[in-house]
Amino acid sequence: MFHLGWFMGFQMQSWNSTWAGNDGATNWMKPELFVDAAKSMERGGLDCIVMEDALFVQDVYKGSQEFTLTNGFMSPKHDPMPYVPVIAEHTRHIGLVPTVTTSFYPPFLAARLLSTLDHVTDGRVGANLVMSHNDRTAQNFGLDAQREHDHRYEMGDEWVDLVKRLWASWEADALVLDESRHVYADHTKVHPINFEGEFYRSRGPLNTAPSPQGYPVLCQAGGSARGRDFAARNVDLLLSNVQGVEAMKEYRDDVRRRMVSFGRNPDDVKIVFLVSPVIGETDDDAQVKWERMKAAKEANLEANLAFLSYYSGVDYGTFDLDAPVPSFFTNASRSTIDHNRDKSAGMTLREFASEPVRSTVELVGSPDSIASQMGDVMEEVGGDGFLISLPVTRRNVAEVTDGLAPALRKKGLMRDGYSHSLFRDTLLEF
Repeated sequence: MFHLGWFMGFQMQSWNSTWAGNDGATNWMKPELFVDAAKSMERGGLDCIVMEDALFVQDVYKGSQEFTLTNGFMSPKHDPMPYVPVIAEHTRHIGLVPTVTTSFYPPFLAARLLSTLDHVTDGRVGANLVMSHNDRTAQNFGLDAQREHDHRYEMGDEWVDLVKRLWASWEADALVLDESRHVYADHTKVHPINFEGEFYRSRGPLNTAPSPQGYPVLCQAGGSARGRDFAARNVDLLLSNVQGVEAMKEYRDDVRRRMVSFGRNPDDVKIVFLVSPVIGETDDDAQVKWERMKAAKEANLEANLAFLSYYSGVDYGTFDLDAPVPSFFTNASRSTIDHNRDKSAGMTLREFASEPVRSTVELVGSPDSIASQMGDVMEEVGGDGFLISLPVTRRNVAEVTDGLAPALRKKGLMRDGYSHSLFRDTLLEF
């Protein structure tokens, strides 16, 4: 049995596609689309929704923001935080994991906000921690450029230390609620933390009540060596987009070894891999759909060049399309560039970027076929599950929640209902 979640962006989903609906251009701006999707995902038994975010409008590709805004490419994008309580009001079990940048969220503000959301969701909130790789984000917050890659993780380690101490500044039994003695909270069990670090300072204590989970489930997608250390040291849920079963095995084994070196039990951390399944009513239907996606080479090319520019901070529009995929050093998302370099060995940039967006493993077929493929992959990798990465159209959601999820349950690969009320307990169930 393995875990299954969804990687969701609060942006335009698929406004000019066949299945976007009449209001596809604007329905993402309101919560109804995501509430409807979350209810379906909970009915399907998914563990969580990880809410992707970014804080800039890309203008690296071709030196302009034209492609970004003309195509609604990763922008405009709304802050996921206000959506969390609205979705929580309409669900009861699924975990909700908004993105938080450790680079620009002040630790006290983040600790207080997430503690409050843990109460609002009855113990179902998490935080997807990112280090904000793009210089444009840094400039939006008053810096000239982003800090050096590994330095961002050093700051992130200290950021996590501080927010955890703030969450622990109230002892678990500090709330007395004794009406007869007129004592609401025991002041001797609420403590200033007087944190003095290299990058952050905070007196504390936090002024929110202890939250249901103690602290939210922490999530991160550490891919570089320094990112893997950060994840192994700090988080409860780890996301990965490494390519192929062997790379997935290496990643999981490596991160688990690092957890042991930090004194952690690796079974307490779940590692899930991003996938974009191509689902059809039959295997033949799915294959036709997949071939159609691969045949859209020009559209794939432009979108993939823009994606590569987005993650690297380097304009892929300036490279020779018929030369090998370029290799270079970047201060942005190093693991993404490394993965693409390894995957593209022997290919030209045109060949590589003309393919559909890649997931960790290729999953194409009927729900039953994909369920079997996923089971085989997890058995070989060793766990712990997958994170679906598809546009949030009602068709995509239905194919997963009403097609794939029941097929997984029939094979005993996915939960049948929820046994716990807290998100952390749901993750640790198996």
